Amino acid sequence: MKNKTSKHKPLYNIKKVVYLCIKRLFDIVCSIVGILVLIPLSVVIKICYVCTGDFHSIFYVQKRIGKNGKIFNFYKYRSMVLNADEIIEKWLLENPEIRKEYSKNKKLKHDPRITKIGYILRRTSLDEFPQFINVLKGDMSVIGNRPYMLREKVDMGKYYDDIVKTKPGITGLWQVSGRNDTTFKKRLQLEKKYSETCSLFLDIRILFHTVIAVITGDGAM
Repeated sequence: MKNKTSKHKPLYNIKKVVYLCIKRLFDIVCSIVGILVLIPLSVVIKICYVCTGDFHSIFYVQKRIGKNGKIFNFYKYRSMVLNADEIIEKWLLENPEIRKEYSKNKKLKHDPRITKIGYILRRTSLDEFPQFINVLKGDMSVIGNRPYMLREKVDMGKYYDDIVKTKPGITGLWQVSGRNDTTFKKRLQLEKKYSETCSLFLDIRILFHTVIAVITGDGAM
């Protein structure tokens, strides 16, 4: 059995290299197109925020966990009020019910921190567009696991080492597997599965379901 495994290992390595090269080429092409869209889109979003009396930056930057545990600056359009991270920390300390919900899902189903503009950005997945900057830089891929927050590392437990084997992505297996109805533990299991079985075929399937989800608005990314 050992000799048989060793015999097929070179072929596996070649397939892996080809897959990663195709994936990176796809990432570069998509990120360039995404950034070209990002420029006029940013102008429109800025005008919308100003019209609502919000003059703060439309971009949100946060430290996230990347491949092999590397920390990188993660970019999104801001969909929440300013100082949203500080607000959630305070709520978790003061509200047992909110803490229970957040502990289970790592998100709030009805999050009052989301702005009116932010709600639209999330429903249409437009808040994800700045991540194409991360993709072009090589910190992320179009398809991969979720870019986890630093405070979530402890909660990832035994799944952490498997999940960080791949680059985080703008979309992924979790997002097309009933995102809004998935617990944090189920998400970790799905993303461990992706790290173990990622392939060109799986990425194409995820991309197809992502496009369908965005078009229909079902489980926005």
